Amino acid sequence: MPENKSVPAGDPVAAPTATPGATPAATPAAMQPFTPYQRLAAGLMALLQFTVVLDFMIMSPLGVMIMPALRMSAGEFGSAVSAYAFSAGIAGLLTAGFADRFDRKRLLLFFFGGFLLGTLWCGLATSFVSLLAARIVTGLFGGVIGSIVMAITADLFPPAQRGRVMGLLQGGFAASQVLGLPFSIFLASRFDWHAPFIAIVLFGLLAALVIMVKLQPVNAHLGAAGTGRHSAGRHLLQTVRVSRQQLAFALTALLTTGGFMLMPFASAFVVHNVGIPLDHLPVIYLVTGICTLVFSPLIGRMADRVGAMPVFYAGCAITIATVAVYTHLGPSPLWLLILVNVVMFVGIFSRMIPAQATLAGVPAPEQRGSFNAINSALQQLAGGVASLVAGHIVHIGPDGHVNDFPHVGYVVIGSTLVAALLMRQLVRGQPAGGAPATAPSR
Repeated sequence: MPENKSVPAGDPVAAPTATPGATPAATPAAMQPFTPYQRLAAGLMALLQFTVVLDFMIMSPLGVMIMPALRMSAGEFGSAVSAYAFSAGIAGLLTAGFADRFDRKRLLLFFFGGFLLGTLWCGLATSFVSLLAARIVTGLFGGVIGSIVMAITADLFPPAQRGRVMGLLQGGFAASQVLGLPFSIFLASRFDWHAPFIAIVLFGLLAALVIMVKLQPVNAHLGAAGTGRHSAGRHLLQTVRVSRQQLAFALTALLTTGGFMLMPFASAFVVHNVGIPLDHLPVIYLVTGICTLVFSPLIGRMADRVGAMPVFYAGCAITIATVAVYTHLGPSPLWLLILVNVVMFVGIFSRMIPAQATLAGVPAPEQRGSFNAINSALQQLAGGVASLVAGHIVHIGPDGHVNDFPHVGYVVIGSTLVAALLMRQLVRGQPAGGAPATAPSR
């Protein structure tokens, strides 16, 4: 299969893509199906999402086991969660200047290899300090992977297909709940909390092998005008100088707040506040994950069909309502918790999928790597701050009860309202195709 060295799809001046099996140019953009290679690439990117997201998400349900095992306080556990985010943010900023100078496939494999080494260290950690160090190393590599995935996705898929492909990528998140979290919790209960990290490493090695063999080089951006002309520092400054991209960065940071504030203490809240037995946690994640797996592609299709904004605003409204209910739950039956959890995740994904599809069209091709690296860095840094703030807002009582959790919900609701305003500003004046409204500053 020949290398694809055409102009990346989805740009204002893009030529028809040379991806094998591409749909003829006469096909209306809104009707373009995925080519066989696009389906393969989307599947591989979703596989990466599954592995990386599971590594981060597993900290939440394992928190109820890790904290007593390592004698960690709520603040220390919040630090362990945020350490990944802070190191990932720093790594994103450090790589932003040269992210567009290499074949994205090679860059992806390098950082994925480092991520697996960090995860292996987590699986061998025996103290708070060693776990903290392991999470820092994992974040340095894992935090960059998401930005590379987004850059590859924007290179291979035109704007009219991005809602659907973002839905598929979020399916990797859902699959981590359907398959990864229940199995990880089973391994942790059968052996100990280290076992899930070892399993992630083994699965990640298989994923890396498939990507190495099946994914073509992603290097079309190397031929774009201006690529490699400036130093890494200047390329970074050029990316952050664009006002519309600054708005996109702020939007991403706000959208991140919700998950990072709610997730670290979700398992402790469900067990000690809502009164759900620990052995029922896999059922909650399983049902929520299955529903998310079903709804994510539907949300992506809806965003492509009716537009990103209506879907995004509906997601904001659902998120606000369900977060208010969720954070105020007292002792409740399992079915009610699952219902609230499912609807809340549908709302969150109805925000994230159209937002990601919109953000993919903001940067020019020669700035995609840098833009996504910075965007991912700010996402992780904002998430780290959110985790630390949540760790200082809530207090764990002697009986394990999570106190002041509703205050976390108020912060999430406020960030959602501001994000809705920023999203409206971001799409104002944007062409229908999703391309940048103005050329980036040089």
